[in-house]
Amino acid sequence: MRLGRRPPLSAAQQFVNLRANPICRGDGVLRSGRLSWRYSATPSPVGRDYDVRLEFVQGARPETFVDEPDLQVLAGGRRIPHLYQQRPPKLCLYLPKTYEWQAWMRLDLTIVPWTALWLFYFEEWLASDDWKGGGMHPDADDQYTPGDTE
Repeated sequence: MRLGRRPPLSAAQQFVNLRANPICRGDGVLRSGRLSWRYSATPSPVGRDYDVRLEFVQGARPETFVDEPDLQVLAGGRRIPHLYQQRPPKLCLYLPKTYEWQAWMRLDLTIVPWTALWLFYFEEWLASDDWKGGGMHPDADDQYTPGDTE
């Protein structure tokens, strides 16, 4: 390991952090180098509740999905911005090739709050039809393979 480089967190370490953080109180499964975590997120005091699923494989980028409610139904047939895929909706929380998220970062302190922020902008987009969350909308060319590493 190079001097100054942080070691990646294991799936077990990520699992313990998720379980201990009240903002993502939920339940999950930990199996040899991978975890799946489900929790409820509410992006604002007047926002709806969303059932969120976080999938993490050690050495790969985390993936975040909204299982309920059905975002496509809420969108009324409009193409939802900032998704890597429409079905099931896989949230675009950061650009993978820019290293905004790295394997030494805690999921509960990055991906979980980024998900709440994405949901906040999603609810605003539902009303205005204008994505105000900034960033770049991923195209098919911006897709990454789930096993891609940093």
